[in-house]
Amino acid sequence: MKDKFYQYIQQLQDSITSKLEELDGIATFQQDLWEREEGGGGRTRVIENGSVFEKGGVNISKVHGPLPKSMQNYFGVDDVDFFACGLSLVIHPKSPMVPTVHANWRYFEMYDKEGKIVDQWFGGGQDLTPYYLFEEDAAHFHAVCKKACDAHNPKFYRDYKKKCDDYFWNTHRNEARGVGGLFFDYCKATEETSMEDWYNFVTEVGDSFLEAYAPIVEKRKDLPYSEDQRNWQEIRRGRYVEFNLVHDKGTLFGLKTNGRIESILMSLPPHVQWRYDHHPEKGSEEDKLIEVLQSPKDWV
Repeated sequence: MKDKFYQYIQQLQDSITSKLEELDGIATFQQDLWEREEGGGGRTRVIENGSVFEKGGVNISKVHGPLPKSMQNYFGVDDVDFFACGLSLVIHPKSPMVPTVHANWRYFEMYDKEGKIVDQWFGGGQDLTPYYLFEEDAAHFHAVCKKACDAHNPKFYRDYKKKCDDYFWNTHRNEARGVGGLFFDYCKATEETSMEDWYNFVTEVGDSFLEAYAPIVEKRKDLPYSEDQRNWQEIRRGRYVEFNLVHDKGTLFGLKTNGRIESILMSLPPHVQWRYDHHPEKGSEEDKLIEVLQSPKDWV
């Protein structure tokens, strides 16, 4: 399973980066191959200063070895070995009219000292963070997510949409990071669902990513915007950074397993503002976004 999934994310990385380069028209992804001292490594691809994408990364990694002490406590296990692989991406467009997007698909195994698998699971999801609310864009993104889920289980979309709303919640701000999407974790074999079934589901979601995001970029990338709208984008990006550094489990896992810091922090946008006690004008387009972030809605 681990070899099969790693092969899948290598191909997915290729298809996503080539489509994003096509959408940008100017910038290309710079590739970095890196190795982790304790075992494994990855392939980081970063795009910067494009005509459409200001900064973004589409990274794959495959790491293994003894599970660090801090993560043993987190998982509630003793001295075990682990294997983890996944694709993680964050794309920050230049225009405030184009939403930021994040996605991640991952697989994890844990072994006893004889090398026998004692636990394994899939996790992942994809979510959208707009700066200006185009309701049809949110509806499109969620409709694609729902279609991918419905092909496997009619309850998946409802459950994983709610998990996404709950997970990407900036508790210290009492607002969502964006308009959500899907979030699932610890997808393990049961009597009804095999690991092969989970593989089919996770790869279906992975394959749906470009269908969910690319049409929104196409539709919004050439819209005009003002300096005030760009400032608003940078203020909202500050909330994105806060979530990633304060709450995100993936960032924490990377830091605690001695991951590559440049790859972990590629999710941070290049230009951000933190203004003291900033609130948008009531009834403005900016305020409409905040209303939705404070009370997540059903888009499909």
